[in-house]
Amino acid sequence: MSFPSSTDARPAEPARPAAPPKRPSAPGPGPAPGRRALFERLGPLPWLAPAIVLILGVVVWPVVEMVATSLRKIDTTGTDHGPAGLVKYRKLFGDPRLAGVLTWTVVWTVVVVGLTMLISLALAQLFNRNFPGRRVTRWALVAPWAASVLMTAIGFRWMLDQVAGVFNRLLLDLGLIDRSQAWLGDAAHAKPWLVLVAVFVSLPFTTYTLLAGLQTIPEEVHEAARVDGATPWQTYRKVTLPLLRPAFLVGLVINLINVFNSFPVIWGMTQGGPNADTATTTVFMYMLRGYDVAESAAMSVVNFVVVVLMVAVFLKVSRWNGEEGR
Repeated sequence: MSFPSSTDARPAEPARPAAPPKRPSAPGPGPAPGRRALFERLGPLPWLAPAIVLILGVVVWPVVEMVATSLRKIDTTGTDHGPAGLVKYRKLFGDPRLAGVLTWTVVWTVVVVGLTMLISLALAQLFNRNFPGRRVTRWALVAPWAASVLMTAIGFRWMLDQVAGVFNRLLLDLGLIDRSQAWLGDAAHAKPWLVLVAVFVSLPFTTYTLLAGLQTIPEEVHEAARVDGATPWQTYRKVTLPLLRPAFLVGLVINLINVFNSFPVIWGMTQGGPNADTATTTVFMYMLRGYDVAESAAMSVVNFVVVVLMVAVFLKVSRWNGEEGR
């Protein structure tokens, strides 16, 4: 007779109920689909918006106000007497001083920028070499850049003063002149000094821009030129200058704009006189504001258009866009 085992005697376990189907999880926090689609359509615009607002507020709005002011009748007290059309432009172009101002502005810009670029090229080439005292001379070159341009101009004006100027005293002590000269009293003597001071304050930025460009040129390029038998002048002209072209163009364009719109040097030394003979368009614009605000605004519009055309023509001639696209 057989007995059931303990395993057979264990009661059967009840069947477990089937697990309920899982519900889809609720979406986490995040932008709604419609908002996400809107951001995708906007692209980079939200990130560019602050820069666009800044440009509109700092560049576009002043230009619009400048043009609007040039078309109004505004007296010296600032009272607006209504629209004037193109009356102020006709008055401006009928001013007998304007031709001389425009001519001197062109000469001033070409001479100052040309001398600045040539001297800066030489200084950058010098500072790119190792020589005793290089660090000290680099620091010394920063001084005209660190000082206020207006302060520098006033300092030169005092130095050239006919009565108390140290320059006249030096020339008298050396016997080079018989009596003190009014170096800033007429345009013939004042213009060379204006150019000298403008070049003096423009050298630091331009030199360091070109020096940065020179330091990006690999030394292996110059070594390859020397191995090929190129002379130092051929290496500089055929290798260094073409590779320096981007930095040279940056310095040239910025100098063209800065020198064309230069105000502190001329105003601090001669205030555009005598009779606007040393005034550029920017200084002449400031001189006009004393008795006709709208005409001064018209001069500002002309100045702005000339700057835009000058930069556009220069970039076209230098084929900047073509070089960047390669």
